[in-house]
Order: sequence, then C-alpha cells, then structure tokens
Amino acid sequence: MSQDVLETLCDLVRLPSVNPMGRDLPPEVAWESRVTDYLQERFQQLELPWQRQTVAPGRDNILARLDGDPPREQGGSLLMFQAHQDTVPVDGMTIEPWAAEVRDGRVYGRGACDIKGGLACMLTALAQLAARRPPNRPTVLLACTVDEEYGFSGARKMVELWQPSSRIVPRPPDAAIVAEPTLLDVVVSHKGTARWQILTRGRAAHSSQPDAGSNAIYAMAPVLTALERYARTEVPHLANHPLLGHPTLSVGRIRGGISVNVVPDHCAIELDRRLVPGEDPRAAWQHVCDFLTTELPDLPLVFEEPYQSMPGLDGVRNRELAQRVGRISQACGGPGRPIGVPYGTDAPAFAQTGVPTVVCGPGDIAQAHTVDEWIAIDQLHVGAEFYYRLAAEWQGTI
Repeated sequence: MSQDVLETLCDLVRLPSVNPMGRDLPPEVAWESRVTDYLQERFQQLELPWQRQTVAPGRDNILARLDGDPPREQGGSLLMFQAHQDTVPVDGMTIEPWAAEVRDGRVYGRGACDIKGGLACMLTALAQLAARRPPNRPTVLLACTVDEEYGFSGARKMVELWQPSSRIVPRPPDAAIVAEPTLLDVVVSHKGTARWQILTRGRAAHSSQPDAGSNAIYAMAPVLTALERYARTEVPHLANHPLLGHPTLSVGRIRGGISVNVVPDHCAIELDRRLVPGEDPRAAWQHVCDFLTTELPDLPLVFEEPYQSMPGLDGVRNRELAQRVGRISQACGGPGRPIGVPYGTDAPAFAQTGVPTVVCGPGDIAQAHTVDEWIAIDQLHVGAEFYYRLAAEWQGTI
C-alpha cells in the first residue's frame, strides 16, 4: 500500500462512498464502509492506535492517533486533522466516477476534489510524521467522519469520544483543521444550514374527472410563489455578516402524485435555508412557517421538522489558529488568507465544543460536485507538505 499522495488519492477515488442523501442506491456504491476499511488498514500499517465508531449501520467514523513529543499525557498539544469519507452522488457525470484517471496534471473522479484529495494529503502527512518523528511535535489525531454531505451526523457523533474513557481521544483537541477544497486559504467563517419539507395534501381521483379530487400540486403553487417573494424580499434583511453577507433560502426539490392519470393527493417541497453565524436553525425554520401561515391562512400546510441543521462557523475563537495556519500555508506557497465561504462543513460541530477550528485544504471548490470532478496534482503535493509542516512546526497551544 503506497504512501505516495497521488497513489493514495487514486486508491480512495476507486472506492465508492456515495452518500445516498435520502435516496435508494445500490450497495456497491453507497455508504462509506469501503473507505473506512481502507483507512483502518493504513492505520494498522503505520502501527497507530485507531478506533471505529458506528454512526449508523454500515457507516463508521474512524480515527487514529500519532503520539507527540511530548505526548499529550505530559502536557503536549493535541492537534486534530479531520476529513469526511463520503461523496455526493454521481448522477450526470461525464467521466467514469471511480476510474481515478490521471491526465493533464489532474486526477479525475468523484470525490477527487471533495474531499478525498484533502484526505490523501492528511494521510500522507501522518505517514511522514510517523516516519520522521520531528521533535516538539503535537499529538496528531486523524479523524475521518461519515455523512458530511447530507446530515453532519458523523461529526456530531465524533465529539462524543472526547472524554477520559476514550482510549484515543481522552480530552478535546487543542485545535482542529478541517479539510475542504479552499486552495489553502483559511476559512474562519462559513454559513450554516437548515433543511426541511413542506407538504400539501389533496384528494386522489381519476384524471378524467379532476373535479372529483383535490390537486395537491395546484395547492403548492401559491406556496412556491410566496417563498420566492420571501427569499427575495425578507431573508436578505434578517441578518448580515461582514464576510458572508446575508442569509438565503432556496427550494431545491418538488415531488408529488403517483401517476399522470391520477389527481395527486400529496405534494412535497424541500427547502434549503443558509444561515449566517449567530442565526439559530430552528428560529429560521419557525420564521418561514410563520410567514407562510400569515400569507396563506386558508391553506392547510404541513411543516415537517428540519431533518438537517447545523449553525454557521463564526470567526471569534479561531483567530490565533487562523494566523498560525495562514503562515504555514504561505510558507508552502499557498495564499493563507482568512476568508469566509457560503457553503457548510463539519467544522461547527467541533467549534461548538469550544475547540478552535478552521477549514483549510487543497483543491478548488469550483471543481467540487461537478460532472467531471478533478483536483490538480500540484495541489496534492502542496497540501501534503502543508499538513506535515503544520504539525512538525507546531509550537505551544492556541
């Protein structure tokens, strides 16, 4: 099993780990277990203590520890590298998603950019740290979570291990670095999310006699019109953030009915509300419910509870960490600027516990989730050096 960052990434891309995101997918591509088994084998090869943590059937977090100099028991720092194992689905891709094709200075495949490239860099850096054992290094954890692309359940579960009874993580880390494709800029703030469904009910009938039924899809039409107006005129004025601007709302899915010749008795839409730091996911959900109830008082609506929510990452506790990470990024040729981004990550799950957390990794978010996803090979080499130097040159605590 190679320790080379390029070969490691190709290994990871060839292991499908698609997050079904609420859909039924074939077991040979769904879930993260193939990647988790690979990571376990790598940790065993490096002779590192490791632990798997079941989040759901067939879906395990896994983490490993490389002791520092001095070790954490003697007052050494505890630095966590974190990456997720799952990818988005492959619908509509124009390349073979699992081929890990190398050409034109790039690696192509689902997850190459988001975030198996960053994971490969962290694995490579961990192997180099284990081989070279630089002095005055922190204890390094590599935490690999499930379900980042849909529910963040892996990251939420991971923090339960930060307690004295854990044989790997007996206390919270002193700092956490989350891998996402930032081109080695340092994300200090990003938006959060709340996602839920709204339903309308109708009465089924034969489509040749539509008046005998009640069309749930028609009933949804004024809801969509009201939400479009709400997203345009209300949401931008609810909050503002210096790096992230204002919150947003989008309707991303609609479905209803069972057949074209049946009057539909149900219709559902799914909403995506992006939150700026400081906004509460449940309060954002309630605001939408109250708005629609006021605007459409005679229309019975079903507001389901949010099935996914995560607050944003604020930049209050991570300023010193961001400066340290930025200096190492710049030393490796990266920009290292403190920035805010509109997308979400696992980072708030760690930051909520009080651990200073930033997001920084190789690759460009513009290539994530695309039909021909890729990452530049030179980003892989810079990324591996960056994570290695971050640990090797770590000094003191945050």
